[in-house]
Amino acid sequence: MTIDLNPLSEAVIKGNIQAATQETQKALDGGGDPQTILDQGLIAAMDIVGQRFAAGAMFVPQMLRSAKTMQACVALLKPAFQAGTVSSKGTVVMGTVKADLHDIGKNLVAMMLEGAGFTIIDMGVDVLPEAFVQTVSEKSPEILGMSALLSTTMPAMKATIDALKDAGLRDKVKVMIGGAPVTAKFAGEIGADRYAPDAGSAVAAAKELLQTS
Repeated sequence: MTIDLNPLSEAVIKGNIQAATQETQKALDGGGDPQTILDQGLIAAMDIVGQRFAAGAMFVPQMLRSAKTMQACVALLKPAFQAGTVSSKGTVVMGTVKADLHDIGKNLVAMMLEGAGFTIIDMGVDVLPEAFVQTVSEKSPEILGMSALLSTTMPAMKATIDALKDAGLRDKVKVMIGGAPVTAKFAGEIGADRYAPDAGSAVAAAKELLQTS
């Protein structure tokens, strides 16, 4: 029996949490495969959201609503995740760098990455280089994502990459950076693997880095 996941996708795109969670539960109750619900219902919807945002047809508040809707649905699938029947596209450690307390952009990127099927470890704000290194060492993520909203805190990104090198971990993790004052040129100068100007491009960059669809 094939379960129609289009109503679920539509509800996520519209940011209708009640309808989306009902459709997720209905799919589970109907014997739907959790991985299929995640891939074809939730991730497919967030891909459309990302495309619309990139095209200027959707704005940050709408994207946030869709991302929160997706998160509510993912919560219903969590038991399947813990049982090991749902696979992650990779683990991303995220954080705003030392002395920077801004988190809206970082949170949006984290939600979009989670919507795309990545496992997120969010370290919050004002994260010391040593803390990033410790988490990379302990969790072995595929990607480390750093955010800075102040030009004065951008040097902490280089300090973190240097700390990864000193710990012998730089070649074990891909580094993505972003934030209002950050540029592709700066990313190249400090040796980051990728610069992402917004949440949608961060998802695309993460997929490219790990060569996943």
